[in-house]
Amino acid sequence: TVQRSSTVDSLEKQLICPICLEMFTKPVVILPCQHNLCRKCAANPLRQSRGSTSISTGGRFRCPSCRHEVVLDRHGVFGLQRNLLVENIIDIYKQEESSRSVVPVSQVEQHHRLMCEEHEEEKINIYCLSCEKPTCSMCKVFGQHRDCEVAPLQNIYERQKTELSDGIAILVAENDRIQALLSQMEELCRTLQENGHRQKQNVCDKFDGLFAILEERKNQLVGMISHEQDDKLSYVRSLMRRHGDHLEGAVKLVETAIQSMEEPQMAVFLQIGQITFDLNTVLIRISTMAKASNMERPEPGYESMAHFDINTEDVAYILRSIDFNTGRASTVQ
Repeated sequence: TVQRSSTVDSLEKQLICPICLEMFTKPVVILPCQHNLCRKCAANPLRQSRGSTSISTGGRFRCPSCRHEVVLDRHGVFGLQRNLLVENIIDIYKQEESSRSVVPVSQVEQHHRLMCEEHEEEKINIYCLSCEKPTCSMCKVFGQHRDCEVAPLQNIYERQKTELSDGIAILVAENDRIQALLSQMEELCRTLQENGHRQKQNVCDKFDGLFAILEERKNQLVGMISHEQDDKLSYVRSLMRRHGDHLEGAVKLVETAIQSMEEPQMAVFLQIGQITFDLNTVLIRISTMAKASNMERPEPGYESMAHFDINTEDVAYILRSIDFNTGRASTVQ
């Protein structure tokens, strides 16, 4: 019998919730670290573990047995798996205890039963409603509570247990509501990030289109300048070739005339002139070439390209004025 009682005590200790320090209440949830909790304790942020560390809200808490961090999904504690094995063991244990209810109060109950401080041999069995504290019958008859209103301890116990249970249920429901609200806000954050990324990409695409238009127009205008530049260069260089050819012929004519001028004898000079060239013709060519200053040349300012100047101030002002259509109602995608 002693061994059986020890076994039952050991089993009872295994069925104690580390949060409320009472036997597990259905449903029992199993944490990822394989430790167990009452669901109401897992969902209640006001409860405290043995280490007096509050279980936090916000979708995560630490296991009171091993301190492993448990991250809850959007279903909260209702997403944790139920430990049906422990629940079945509790049912069997309670059935066994109820079958032994004919036996006097167990040693465990006697050990935990409080005795009156004023009457050491009297057990606390009533509750003083006036003083709001448990006491014994002797205190009501002869002691300091004889003028107070009292009630059976069992009645007050059950009433306060019910009130506490109702309060826990309300708090659990509120926690679930907050958890749902947090899930909605998480979804809102994801949607905000997606919308922001999409709008950023839209702005970048619009500006890339403007860059492409500016680049195309720039190439067109630069091409116009290059075309006129090439035409003018071609014209000037053709004039340079013509003047160069003229100059080359004039130099040769000068050389020929100088060679003739070096002959000191008049008769020989005249004879050489008749043999090598017609003097009248040479004189005509010299006269013609002497008038080279009247040959075609570019007009003054021909080299100027200033007429290709452009004014971008108006366009720059428009570009700087680009803004969002905040005045127009827009629908968030």
